[in-house]
Amino acid sequence: MKNNVYIKRTSSYLPNNPVGNEEIEDYIGKIEGKPSRVKNLVLKQNGIKTRYYALNKEQQITHTNAELAAGAIKGLFQDTSELSKVEILSAATSLPDQTLPSHASMVHGLLPETTNMEIFSTAGVCLTSLQSLKIAFLSISSGEKSNAVCCASELASAALLSKHYDIEYERCHNIGENPYFGFEKDFLRFMLSDGAGAIYLDNRPYEDGVTLRLDWVDMESNANVLPACMIAGADFREDGSITSWKSYKGQELLDKSIFTVKQDIRLLKKHIIDLWVNHIERVLKKHGSVPESINYVIPHVSSMFFYKELLNEIVKRNLDLGENKWFTNLTHVGNIASASIFVALDEFVKTKELRKDDKILLLVPESGRFSYGTALISVV
Repeated sequence: MKNNVYIKRTSSYLPNNPVGNEEIEDYIGKIEGKPSRVKNLVLKQNGIKTRYYALNKEQQITHTNAELAAGAIKGLFQDTSELSKVEILSAATSLPDQTLPSHASMVHGLLPETTNMEIFSTAGVCLTSLQSLKIAFLSISSGEKSNAVCCASELASAALLSKHYDIEYERCHNIGENPYFGFEKDFLRFMLSDGAGAIYLDNRPYEDGVTLRLDWVDMESNANVLPACMIAGADFREDGSITSWKSYKGQELLDKSIFTVKQDIRLLKKHIIDLWVNHIERVLKKHGSVPESINYVIPHVSSMFFYKELLNEIVKRNLDLGENKWFTNLTHVGNIASASIFVALDEFVKTKELRKDDKILLLVPESGRFSYGTALISVV
């Protein structure tokens, strides 16, 4: 028998103080000591006004990725002793602090109030958040667990520091070449932010007041038909395939800044929106959820440029999911990748006056290799 799954609490953890556009390179540094040529263009398109960095102006890390996640999880509980009752922890991130052990292990290690429990790490880009949520959802729905904590966190800024690119620049100058540091690398330095969001799920609703019921989570990948679009720890070949960091010699990893995040912008613009709305139409039909019945839509968008593009495609297809239903906090918290959807949901539930039977749709795209996820929440 399928059990109902309820979202009882949400939490966010945003490190330090908000960073305005004029301060960005004070934190992530200037490559070769020079201001970025694309910064203003990128900021104009993405519409982000402030974001959060787990850095100081000496480019030192103030919080690890695992610490951001633990901060969000602790924010779920008034008394941390309640952590001893949590039965499962699922943790999502795009860029963990280390390759081994797992991110969830490191987060669990920062929560001594918990017991020995089952843990899961999900890997990917933005969609890793809903992957983590689905693990928690299915664990409770199946009756195997009675509660769960799901979190998503990102420490993107540490990978965007100028020091990671300076060596590539210096090498190219030394051999008389122009550095191949195009838009696919530079623009991401002004797109990504740090932070974490967490959700506590339970098999029982609140006795009084409204509770959020998680009705379903559904995802699909297009990796069987499309190449990689966003990568880290690899480099693009001319044919669109990628070469893993494992194929490079030690110095080459630095010379080519292999571990920096890169994205094929042309591929992104060609496919991201059309495939996304295809997915939305399919999953709504699959679960018998009609757009007219949905009161709120929380889309994770990387920039206000894609906010407008998604909205235009939804209107074009005559879906009743218009902007009057939308909620986003992108412009003031930034693009926190996998953590964005949980941070947005947290702000949404704490600022909106929700009514019984309201329905909330969560929309998450992932440009890694074009995967998409959707979740439906009902107010009960």
